[in-house]
Amino acid sequence: MDKIKKEKIVFTIIRIISFSSVVFLLTLLGFIFYKGFSVINWQFLTDIPRNGFTEGGIFPSIVGTVYLIIGTMIFAVPVGILAGIYLAEYAKENRFKNLLRVSINVLAGVPSIVFGLFGLAIFVKRMHLGVSIISGSLTLGILVLPTIIQATIEAIKSVPDTFREASYGVGATKWQTVYHISLKTAISGIFTGIIISIGRAAGEAAPILFTAATFYTRGLPTSIFDKVMALPYIIYGLITEGTFPDKQVPIAYGASVVLLIIVLLFSTVGIIIRLRVRRRKSW
Repeated sequence: MDKIKKEKIVFTIIRIISFSSVVFLLTLLGFIFYKGFSVINWQFLTDIPRNGFTEGGIFPSIVGTVYLIIGTMIFAVPVGILAGIYLAEYAKENRFKNLLRVSINVLAGVPSIVFGLFGLAIFVKRMHLGVSIISGSLTLGILVLPTIIQATIEAIKSVPDTFREASYGVGATKWQTVYHISLKTAISGIFTGIIISIGRAAGEAAPILFTAATFYTRGLPTSIFDKVMALPYIIYGLITEGTFPDKQVPIAYGASVVLLIIVLLFSTVGIIIRLRVRRRKSW
């Protein structure tokens, strides 16, 4: 078999695998939307739950989910980007840097339930923040931190060294080079990591199970120290512990559709910001 035939076979296999992945994704999304879209209406989106989540809506859960996403990004994005800049531009190649790399890789593979237990032990108990928005946001922030750090490192590493050398050649300092050259060029990759992190933070139920979420609470949270209803936890509760499955399961599917839409909206905002930043000629 010659090289051309081998190449065709390999590319055919790749196309089949790629097509299968897309079909599986579309099938999954289609199933969720088919099951949940019928229950979505204005009351479902703007009302509070009633009669054991058999009537009413999921508005408090939507608000709680948005609060947790925003809180997570406020904590994780600055810390993740700064840590990525340090490791990519400033840290010298030594054992300490290698230890940080290994730690970040290990942290990225830790099950989410472990982050929930960590948040319970540190933020809820030791720091006395209680089951609250801030505890859940900090826990989710640590969960997505490795993704943002790794995305920042890889994006900055992809910047050609000739760009930095040209900056130094005109008298720029190290920080000026990092800020105006490395970050400006790498911003697309960094925002990609942030967008992925938003999706993961929004869909995690285990970390907020012990740190932020409650199945039902009266009214909306008034401070960062209040408990919140969140879509992932509500979906989990309705599917696994619902007492009226005929009425509650469709609501769980509807909440799943809303959660997907929220993630899509946040991701769209991130993509728009990324494109606008890339188009700017200077910062």
